[in-house]
Amino acid sequence: MKRSTLSLQFLLLCLFGYAQQMPIDFSTSDDNFSVFGGTVFSTRVDPVDASNTVGEFFNSGGVWQGFFLDLTPDVDLDQRQEITLRFYAFDGNAHDVMVKLENGTQPNVEVQINAPAQGTATWQSLSFDFSNAQISGGGGSTSATGQYTRLTIFIDGLSTTPGTFLIDDIWDGTTPTDPNALDVTYTDLVWADEFDIDGAVDANKWHHQTFGPNGGQWYNGEQQHYTDSPSNSFVANGFLNIVAKRETTTQDGVTLDYTSARLNSKFAFTYGRIDVRAKLPFGNGTWPAIWTLGKNINEPGAWFQTQGFGTVSWPHCGEIDVMEHGLHAVNEVSSALHTTSSHGATVNTDTQMLADVANNFHIYSVNWSPNQITFLIDNVGYYTYFKPSEYIDTNNDGFHDGWPFDLDQFILLNVAMGGVAGGIDPSFSESSMVIDYVRVYQNTGLSTNNVFANQFSVYPNPSNNAHTLNIRTTEQINKIVLLNTLGQQILSKTKNTNTLEIHNIRSGIYLLKIYADNRSVTKRVIIK
Repeated sequence: MKRSTLSLQFLLLCLFGYAQQMPIDFSTSDDNFSVFGGTVFSTRVDPVDASNTVGEFFNSGGVWQGFFLDLTPDVDLDQRQEITLRFYAFDGNAHDVMVKLENGTQPNVEVQINAPAQGTATWQSLSFDFSNAQISGGGGSTSATGQYTRLTIFIDGLSTTPGTFLIDDIWDGTTPTDPNALDVTYTDLVWADEFDIDGAVDANKWHHQTFGPNGGQWYNGEQQHYTDSPSNSFVANGFLNIVAKRETTTQDGVTLDYTSARLNSKFAFTYGRIDVRAKLPFGNGTWPAIWTLGKNINEPGAWFQTQGFGTVSWPHCGEIDVMEHGLHAVNEVSSALHTTSSHGATVNTDTQMLADVANNFHIYSVNWSPNQITFLIDNVGYYTYFKPSEYIDTNNDGFHDGWPFDLDQFILLNVAMGGVAGGIDPSFSESSMVIDYVRVYQNTGLSTNNVFANQFSVYPNPSNNAHTLNIRTTEQINKIVLLNTLGQQILSKTKNTNTLEIHNIRSGIYLLKIYADNRSVTKRVIIK
């Protein structure tokens, strides 16, 4: 990146673009200043270094026009009382630059310095010393302390002359941290479907939810019927296909022009990690989703409702949307949580732009612990919802707002059409969500559905510089496949399948798929 004196750790962290924290280098959309007084903020290419993106700040000529950014974590003046930045003036003249810290544990404070004339348009480094700051509003000078959540910048605050300026590398000396760091790592595979057997969806693992609970239709204005037809859901060549089709069908007394499938897992769990490797359907109006609902939802036709577990309505049951596509721009997927404190158009959501989701597989994941829910794509976290520090029961009905996630949830896979996903492409005929696998990890041992996996052990794991991995089992192994964490095959063996040579394999985390007795087991292995 741009600050050559910073550590490799800093450089790596910056690549992830962690939200609105120091240093502010305008490398991601999170470093987006808000404006007031008639100013304009944007980003642009550095006129000196075409590989670098910087912030562009425009004053239209009003007095005390400014720009602000809310930060996480806070600026902590108890740790360091200096903020630095790089400043560029196109006119080469001298300019007054003020940095103000607001919304803190102490009164607002500010430091103004003069960026001297450079003669030519060049970058200059400015340092703002808050050990000699001014208390905002004329409160005198102070050696500023405390924590502040807002940083505001003024350039030539008293001037009425318009001007355009560039700023980069705003830094308080702190090292970025990952706001989406996992507090619990789940490693035991407790439930999975690898979709290895062609034909119908495994009825031991999945339930087709077909009854439209909204007068024969689904909610949100959806335009499809869900069916259990093999043309809408089937397994072929190692993949589950959920197919949305233009197909006029009458079901539950309602005629609609599209069909699709909605699968409920017959497995429910509390806390753990879900990994789903999938590519998504294409076409305006398609709305694929990978998500969970509380096992206790009383929705007619849901699997656990039919088994007598339905006791509460939505959103009391809680909903975790691991992945949705179609609610935003093409290739912009989203994750969200729906609770009694925020549901429908929930504020507990974030999005991620990906490359060509219809043709590229991605791993969509959620890591759900007792204290936080983190969403990941291709093993990189991008949104975390933390358990509220205090429970609130606004309706006095015994349900806690904000965190109904201490009870079992089950997995849903479906492709909806239209509704809040927008108008459907008139030329749409059919398209599929293609799923390579669904895996659930916990740290409580294997479920009864996966006792078979206990018959295989891989050692040494981690390999600790060993050249060979060994598989101990009484079963006859037909094939083993080593995959990276993106699901890409590294190697495959059909002979001498109880050992695997790894001396040419890079260090890292891998998935070892073991095929035996017409079934498969997946083990996570660490190669060092």
